[in-house]
Amino acid sequence: MTTIYDCSVDSQLLTGMRLARGAIGRGELVVIPTDTVYGVAADAFDPKAVERLLQAKGRERTSPPPVLIPGIPTLDALATDVPGPVRQLVAEFWPGGLTVILHAQPSLQWDLGETRGTVALRMPANRIALELLSETGPLAVSSANLSGQPSATTAADAEAMLGESVTVYLDGGQAGEAYEAIGERPGDTSSTIIDATSLSGEGGLLRIVRAGVISRERIAEVVGEELLAPADGEEAAETVPVAPDAEATAVEDAVPDAASDASADTPAADDVPAADVPAADDVPAASARPTPDDGADAAAS
Repeated sequence: MTTIYDCSVDSQLLTGMRLARGAIGRGELVVIPTDTVYGVAADAFDPKAVERLLQAKGRERTSPPPVLIPGIPTLDALATDVPGPVRQLVAEFWPGGLTVILHAQPSLQWDLGETRGTVALRMPANRIALELLSETGPLAVSSANLSGQPSATTAADAEAMLGESVTVYLDGGQAGEAYEAIGERPGDTSSTIIDATSLSGEGGLLRIVRAGVISRERIAEVVGEELLAPADGEEAAETVPVAPDAEATAVEDAVPDAASDASADTPAADDVPAADVPAADDVPAASARPTPDDGADAAAS
């Protein structure tokens, strides 16, 4: 039987975190609070654990999860060709409610699903999540709900949907309270997702894949409106190329959101569409995984 650990109580926080670390190490699932919604987490480098996460939610490999990271330095360990505008955005909005889709480092030994060589990354602004990430390293984290159901904003909501498929539930209180609920559905506090993969090509634009708690206006204040692809229903200027279609496949977070569920017309929170780019299959995989040390300062603040 699973247990919800109230992280506002010191003894339960210590026990819950210890058990959560152990569960992640065994390839099991843990529900954690984030600043946006609750997430169900698995070791990003354990393919069986990632598959267990997808099965718990009722999703396919065509909806791979995003990855939560403990600090900005991990961005370069997991992604390649990180353009200047993305660095500006993460400097402004991380830790926080912005998920970024980038080309994944081709040497990584992981299997998140059908990502087509991309990864969706976010650094959450939640002390409990960051402390766990600083000890476990990057985690595959999807919204803690059954596919097609509303995202969980409490640990009890998550437990009601996911039940015993999760080993440990960490209760950090109501999620999303720091944000205005300006997502795509009423009361939606999910992260904003941007696809930055086309910036690696000449004339590429940033595309907002899912509107969330970081508004288009705030993003434009950092990188300029001219770098953003037109919103749906807007026409691009003739001289401005439009970013390529990024919805051919999907990842989940944060993540890490054109949902592939036939049961839902709208995407689940933190379900992230991966960009339609080929994986670098001809590059040999490295044996090392990134270390989590870079998140220690963020977790403590």
